[in-house]
Amino acid sequence: MTGAALLPALIERFFTQRLVHQSNASPHTVASYRDTFRLLLKFAKATLGVSPSRLEVSNLDAPFIVAFLDDLEASRSASISTRNLRLTAIRAFFRFIAFEEPAYSGQIQRVLAIPGKRHEKREVHFLSRPEMEAILAAPDRRTWLGRRDYTLLLFAMQTGLRISELISLDREAVHLGTGAHVFCLGKGRKERRTPLAKHVRGALCGFRGDAGHHSDLIPAGIPN
Repeated sequence: MTGAALLPALIERFFTQRLVHQSNASPHTVASYRDTFRLLLKFAKATLGVSPSRLEVSNLDAPFIVAFLDDLEASRSASISTRNLRLTAIRAFFRFIAFEEPAYSGQIQRVLAIPGKRHEKREVHFLSRPEMEAILAAPDRRTWLGRRDYTLLLFAMQTGLRISELISLDREAVHLGTGAHVFCLGKGRKERRTPLAKHVRGALCGFRGDAGHHSDLIPAGIPN
């Protein structure tokens, strides 16, 4: 099998076998890696004039990968953290082909040796109680939509769920009976169960009853 025919097959196996079946990667990780390779293949087409189906493994050498990462910052205004995230996806792919195609070991090691860029990590700030109360006071709770927004904000503040985690919850993940809690499969496919405070449980129960007349608008994470 030639290098030109090899690369598309390797990319396909990386996603279908390594990420999905072997690593059991989360949908968010798969989507992030997919976007990285979309950008990488577009960059190869623009700079090398080679279509994705004709790319060879040898085209993806260390200088090319560095040029791709630099282009992300220059032309797409990508942050350093985003640049490093793209590099993480590329490293994962090259670690995969190190076992699949050891003939490319020298090239693979040079790509894996590309360092991530250092950057200042922003301090994680938290809301003060007056700030939280101001946010919760913003929705107009005289309306159904306002009560929905209030419930979601209160729920997010107490559980600390990421936005992506919040919107991907299904009704079965929220338990409002004895030992009320929310189950979440988060980043890295880590499972966690977060107890729900009494006032949050009360808000969710109240909203559930209110939502019975608006079943077509019930958020996925709120049981009806």
